[in-house]
Amino acid sequence: MTTNSGNNGKTIHVMEIERFAIHDGPGIRTTVFLQGCPLRCPWCSNPESQEIKKQLMHFSRKCIGCGKCKEVCDQFAVDFRGDKPIFDRNKCTGCGICVENCLSNALAISGEEMTAEQIMQLILQDKDYYEKSNGGVTFSGGEPFVQYDNLLELLRLCKQNGIHTAVETTGDVSPEKFKEAVKLIDLFLFDLKHMDEKKLSDVTGGNYKFIFDNLNYLASHCPEKVTLRMPVIPTFNYDDVSINYVFEIALENKFIGVDLMPYHTLGSDKYERLGRSCSFPIEKMLKKEDLQKHKERGEKLGIRVSIGG
Repeated sequence: MTTNSGNNGKTIHVMEIERFAIHDGPGIRTTVFLQGCPLRCPWCSNPESQEIKKQLMHFSRKCIGCGKCKEVCDQFAVDFRGDKPIFDRNKCTGCGICVENCLSNALAISGEEMTAEQIMQLILQDKDYYEKSNGGVTFSGGEPFVQYDNLLELLRLCKQNGIHTAVETTGDVSPEKFKEAVKLIDLFLFDLKHMDEKKLSDVTGGNYKFIFDNLNYLASHCPEKVTLRMPVIPTFNYDDVSINYVFEIALENKFIGVDLMPYHTLGSDKYERLGRSCSFPIEKMLKKEDLQKHKERGEKLGIRVSIGG
């Protein structure tokens, strides 16, 4: 098993590594969530993945207002208003001293700096499971292409060890970089949010040209590697026209299929923990049943459609 990396211990910023994942590609998988994303989708369920840095999470319901965090912070990043801590996140370095000294476990650090060797050691622990289940490794985010050199290094190491690779991507990366990576990726879970350039840009900040140039490249070179993933979001793309358009793209290009990902609010409390407000106003989650008619319509067209991946 090969774990030696050419990145000489270069730091890779990881939000989370999930073992035994079953919804991010075929078989049993390890999903590596890399930090960094060029988009700012207002419904994002992992806002802590958007920036490439360690981020302080404050669980206000656990906080007893003891003041220990202010006492130990040598960056002067904590103040108090009454018994409530106020965090200056521009000063916070993510050192974790406040977390270690918190008396009520009301603080945590999201994000970790790892080397490719450390990540591969975790990945290789489950290689037998990948082989028995036709699984592998999925790189997600954020947007994994933001840490482009790190992603390529991890993909190369996976291929050297005979591990199936998948990347969950928005496609919002320069086509030159994207094309270089294609040969190292066995499966693209391509996140397709909207087909209207202005709406995509205005709401998410996405680069329409990058996204569709890269999708068209996959369509012409390796459509058998592509599953389209559509996050179905109320007031944004939860309508027949938008969903049908995704079906048409999948059918025309003979992609593997379409995953309809119903909108959920499971990450909404993370914004408060980060000291941010969630700008997306919809509180009601979509259920699988809400998308069943769309699934059936896609299947009648001959498309493999799943709800939730």
